[in-house]
Amino acid sequence: MVRAPQNAPQNTPHPAPLSGRQLFRLAHRISDTVNGTRTRLAGRWNFAPQTIAYQGYGSSTGWVRVLGRVLLTKKPTPGSRAEHAALNGTQNVRGWRAFTSVPVQHTGVEITIGGVTTRVKADRGGLIDTVVDVALSPGWHTATLQADGTEPVDALIQVIDANAKFGIVSDIDDTVMVTALPRPFLALWNTFVLSERARMATPGMAVLLDRLTLEHPDAPVIYLSTGPWNAAPTLKRFLGRNMYPSGALLLTDWGLTQDRWFRSGQEHKHRNLERLATEFPDMRWLLIGDNGQHDEQIYSGFAQDHGDKVAAIAIRQLSVSESVFAGGHSEDGDHTTSVVPWIYSTDGAGMAKQLRVLDLL
Repeated sequence: MVRAPQNAPQNTPHPAPLSGRQLFRLAHRISDTVNGTRTRLAGRWNFAPQTIAYQGYGSSTGWVRVLGRVLLTKKPTPGSRAEHAALNGTQNVRGWRAFTSVPVQHTGVEITIGGVTTRVKADRGGLIDTVVDVALSPGWHTATLQADGTEPVDALIQVIDANAKFGIVSDIDDTVMVTALPRPFLALWNTFVLSERARMATPGMAVLLDRLTLEHPDAPVIYLSTGPWNAAPTLKRFLGRNMYPSGALLLTDWGLTQDRWFRSGQEHKHRNLERLATEFPDMRWLLIGDNGQHDEQIYSGFAQDHGDKVAAIAIRQLSVSESVFAGGHSEDGDHTTSVVPWIYSTDGAGMAKQLRVLDLL
């Protein structure tokens, strides 16, 4: 009988590699485990559940979009300087503090507006983004949100007249606020380290948007950004402090979705533009962005599909230094065959001059 050498390879079957679906399920389990650990730690550190309300919008045709989030947060010590600053809006917040809160997943939330009460559930990121059917007159209204175990909070809702024909969609980063978002190191610095009061408003943009809302008093202002919902309170304070007109923030969230490893900022903008086109079929939008990321491409695609819904596209051109920080910029395209007018300028004043020529200002 011949024996096989001791060092002969064994025919041990190798485990089959994980499929994409299995990897995705594994990633979700890991994400849930991490969030569970953060939740337990938050309990030890005396974090408390809190409902955060964001500004929403709606239509006098009978619906409103309500936005909010449920988080475990560290509340300031009663009577402390931090509590006083928070109550008076004078805090000087480092960016990383916005990311210390923990989302409360799938918790029940009660929404009351115009005498109608609706109960919904927050998603995996603690986000509330729902439509409530309610008949309201055009103007500003208040929705009350209350998650289980939290105090009720109020959210402003702008109900838009069904006869309004003009609206404004604006990007934030490098459009109304000077940042260097595409460059990784500076993105991390701006997001996690830099004080919110050190961020600068883009010259002339607040005046431009204010004049547009005076010229078109029924026009909604929507700030559509790829920024995370964690930054919403910071962005709201920045916009208010720099005298930008009030408007709903449509942000995104980091991490897994139902079918993607990472959320797509471009898809987020595409999806919300398409949603606005459906929600307001008679509205023509002024789309404002910059040439440092993908705004030109996104707006161009939307204009090709919905030329009758775009009044104009206004692109802020980055300066040489901003372009270097941003890792370059897209070239100003040839839009001579476009069905909508395009304008380019380095600041709000230059945009205003061109919008006057188009009778939009």
